[in-house]
Amino acid sequence: MEDETVDVPRYFMCPISLQIMQDPVTAVTGITYDRDSIEHWLSTAEEVLCPVTKQPLPRDSDLTPNHTLRRLIQAWCVTYANYGIDRIPTPKPLLNKSHVMKLLRNLKSPELHAISLDTLHLLAKESDKNRRCLIDAGTNGAMISLITKFYKESLIITVGLGQTLKILHLSWLTVPEKKHIAKEDHDLIDSLLWVLGFDNMIGDDLIVDVQTHAILLLEMVMEVASTSVLERLRFNFFKQTVNVIRKRTSPQAMKAVLRMLIDVCPWGRNRMKTVEAGAVFELVELEINGVEKNVSELLFCLMAHLCSCADGRAQLLKHAGGIAMVAKRMFKVSPGTDDRAVQILSLIGKFSATDEVVAEMMRVGAVLKLCMVLQVDYAPYVKKKAREILKLHSNVWNNSPCMPLIF
Repeated sequence: MEDETVDVPRYFMCPISLQIMQDPVTAVTGITYDRDSIEHWLSTAEEVLCPVTKQPLPRDSDLTPNHTLRRLIQAWCVTYANYGIDRIPTPKPLLNKSHVMKLLRNLKSPELHAISLDTLHLLAKESDKNRRCLIDAGTNGAMISLITKFYKESLIITVGLGQTLKILHLSWLTVPEKKHIAKEDHDLIDSLLWVLGFDNMIGDDLIVDVQTHAILLLEMVMEVASTSVLERLRFNFFKQTVNVIRKRTSPQAMKAVLRMLIDVCPWGRNRMKTVEAGAVFELVELEINGVEKNVSELLFCLMAHLCSCADGRAQLLKHAGGIAMVAKRMFKVSPGTDDRAVQILSLIGKFSATDEVVAEMMRVGAVLKLCMVLQVDYAPYVKKKAREILKLHSNVWNNSPCMPLIF
């Protein structure tokens, strides 16, 4: 307000936010609140009570629009517009299930398909309440069917596919019971991998956007997938996810891929398939080119998993900058990354330490970094691993200037 002498009537103020109500609604206790404030209260409060009367309220409590009060507030705002008071707009009508079901039926009509998808996407972006309404009307199932249809009919990537993925992604985030969605849906997994298989040219924003949402959805599917699904992932899964790293699809997509591959690594066959897909080489290249701190942390975590198998270590050693990259990044990212780096060097030193490898560790500074680990305030188990590997090859590294300080 530009003039502090303008008094706002008390009954225009929401008892929760203490602001002028834009969409006043009355609870079953007879108290009127602004809709956003009371809905947030009902969805987040541990003990759901009426904020004013302290009477119990159900979380799905009916809220009755107070149209009379809203019109009074709007008229008052118009009256005092010269004092810098903005007019309160009339709230949009609430989305209802029947309207959503009509939009879903319209998806079957070629003439209405694009318009219906546009509308569903806008509704999904608008509010959490809209997304819950979309879910109740069966939107998730309809979107999954559309995605698999694109895949089975080998259609090209279009704006429609992108919107379908975005709608499913937005509504999926709203569902608390995510385990009931696509738990055993192999068609959905294959469809998302099909999307990732498209070659994207530099600057092709549509494909990058579509593939980013596909990988985000794939990560969500993996989170709720059964053990039998995770144990039997086909090679194409690892080929396409590693391709996301290779193509640098988007920072968001790469983080999702790294998290997902880390989660499926506990199964030994998955580690082998990840290595076979060329993940180690791509991880080294990605780190050498420079990434954000949180990406480096995920990258080193995955690299440590992959180096626990012989083929993973062989790939790291085959890359001319593999050991050097691990050594160089120590003390530059985070203690957690240093822990993983020590683990990688320990695995190499114990199981892959040829004369050439041991000499390489000395030449690129890995031995110096292991010595530094013993000098700083790190967890005892990290120091123990570093000491063990230094002792294991101390006869080769005894000419290092840091070794006399330790042994």
